[in-house]
Amino acid sequence: MSVIEELVKDIPIPKMAKVKQTFDDRQMDDLPTELANKLNRDAIKASVKPGMEIAVAVGSRGLDRLVELTAGVVKFLQDLGAHPFIVPSMGSHGGASAEGQKAVLEHLGITKETVNAEIRSSMEVVKIGELENGLPVYIDKFASEADGIVVLNRVKPHTAFRGPVESGIMKMISIGLGKQKGAEACHQLGFKHMAEHVPAMAKMTMASMPILFAVATVENAFDKVARLEVWQPDEIEEKEKEMLELAKASLPKLFFKTIDVLIIDKIGKNISGDGMDPNITGRYPTPYAYGGPEVTKMVVLDLTKQTEGNANGVGTADFTTQRLVDKMDRDATYANGLTSTVVGPTHISTALANDQLAIKAAIKTCNILDFTKVKMVRIKNTLEIGEIEVSESLLDEVSTHDNMEVLTDVYELDFNAKGNLFD
Repeated sequence: MSVIEELVKDIPIPKMAKVKQTFDDRQMDDLPTELANKLNRDAIKASVKPGMEIAVAVGSRGLDRLVELTAGVVKFLQDLGAHPFIVPSMGSHGGASAEGQKAVLEHLGITKETVNAEIRSSMEVVKIGELENGLPVYIDKFASEADGIVVLNRVKPHTAFRGPVESGIMKMISIGLGKQKGAEACHQLGFKHMAEHVPAMAKMTMASMPILFAVATVENAFDKVARLEVWQPDEIEEKEKEMLELAKASLPKLFFKTIDVLIIDKIGKNISGDGMDPNITGRYPTPYAYGGPEVTKMVVLDLTKQTEGNANGVGTADFTTQRLVDKMDRDATYANGLTSTVVGPTHISTALANDQLAIKAAIKTCNILDFTKVKMVRIKNTLEIGEIEVSESLLDEVSTHDNMEVLTDVYELDFNAKGNLFD
């Protein structure tokens, strides 16, 4: 028996029960018609001229119905006689390489065949200018040479800062279209100033580049499109502020104020830029964002297949597993920290041999007197929290909450021969 096994051998793992969490599930039923109606505004159509080459900026996030939205925008532009092409607009994602960014889009279903437009991927940028503090502002070279630019993104709260504008259209313009150099510049002075730099850089880009319009969505708690808007450049800043408030109200959440141990089965870039959404876990990579439950100890068990070894976010957990560490692509992971300047999330948290040891270690260190009364929650990932598992000590709280319902009797967690909850 190893010293770690000896230290945690008497730590009890509580029985768990499945619990349903209820959120507002209203979504847009007829997205193609809604998109067509919003695009068919006279002012939007007037911005597109026959023969124009138009860059359609698409990011690395798994937006709901992204292929359908992108294909709809492409068709709209083509019907007006324009020649649209896709520009990956994801800062340093995809390993900060042209091939990697194209591959990210392909993983999201965006190909020449699915959206009827070619993908022009490059990390080459053009410098537009500088902010008053000296920070440079960049834009993708292909986009800079286009006759027009269309930006498509989801509006939602950021995971590392708070401001009137957070993650959405203006961030796509300043960081996404800026590629690795633009992302690096925007992050240069840290997240403390991001609430100022994101809109300032975006406004400089909009003032000097032919941004035609933006397509913005807000998703409900189940990551389904709940609202869609199309904005002209002069509408973007104010309209995005309004959309952000709706996005915040639509966020899913864990309905517990305090959690002793939070177990997350898998993290990954396809789940959140931070591997797991801090708005759900309450664990933020910087002191400039807040919200969510108070979690004493957090355990991350594995990586998603889609993240391709990028383990950004594991450092915000207290414990992880050797399985996760073995899958970790350190170059891809560390590139996030080097670009964002926030390196804590790319650290490797205390890694134990299997799930069982990691969970026991978290319980042992969660600072409670009676380990049998641990308040423990387990989730698949931060995108799927409609059904979760909770320990016996939380069931009274569940039974009195309007948005939670106990689905099963309590049961023991089922560890396999290797001490893991899954392969």
